[in-house]
Amino acid sequence: MTVDYPPELVDSFTRLAEAVGRAATVADTYEVLCRGAVEVVDGCDHASLMLLSDGRGRTAAASDDVARRGDAIELELGDGPCLDVLRDDEPDLHLCADLTAPNRWPALASRLVAETPVRGMGGFRLRTGGRHVGALNLFSSTPGALDGEAMAQAAVLAAFASVAVTAAQRGEEAETMRAGLQSNRTIGTALGLLMQTHDLDDAEAFGVLSRLSQQMNVKLSQLAADVIEQHRQGIAPPA
Repeated sequence: MTVDYPPELVDSFTRLAEAVGRAATVADTYEVLCRGAVEVVDGCDHASLMLLSDGRGRTAAASDDVARRGDAIELELGDGPCLDVLRDDEPDLHLCADLTAPNRWPALASRLVAETPVRGMGGFRLRTGGRHVGALNLFSSTPGALDGEAMAQAAVLAAFASVAVTAAQRGEEAETMRAGLQSNRTIGTALGLLMQTHDLDDAEAFGVLSRLSQQMNVKLSQLAADVIEQHRQGIAPPA
């Protein structure tokens, strides 16, 4: 079955994908997604990205101070649509289109209406491979503006954001691991030998060392020591 999306929605996602591709850091990626939500989803005036950290939600990025304040109030109260979608026994979407009407989160609604311009909100779970990675939180200044069409747009955005967040986190983990390994003198020396012997750059040398470590089921530090010892014996490091 082919789904025909409106040209303007396709254009918005194209611009968003390009912006994510240009993001220099993980934090930049998160901020781009929040700003993109305001552009892509009708009725969304503010947006935030909440990620799970040690089983608890934390705000990783926000489109503006209103969204950040909305998250802060919800986290303070420990209850709300954005936090609910992070729980295993809850649906992937929670919506309160009109905070001025009776709803499931009266304490949160009261605080938001009193302290912010937010009058409607929704939380969308972000997941990949069955694993929760966070929630995309949408806020509207107009009661009822987050309607069915807006939710359809947000659902597509949430799927896109799930992939983008997961890719960003994996990239961050790889960079952190690489930086930590290169700070180790033994591993750093082994990387240098691989680079010199096989005319590799640092990324390629790191890839060789990581691959051999996995294939041989040997810790990187031990493998690095072996590479150095082989060099001392006149044996070229493996590639």
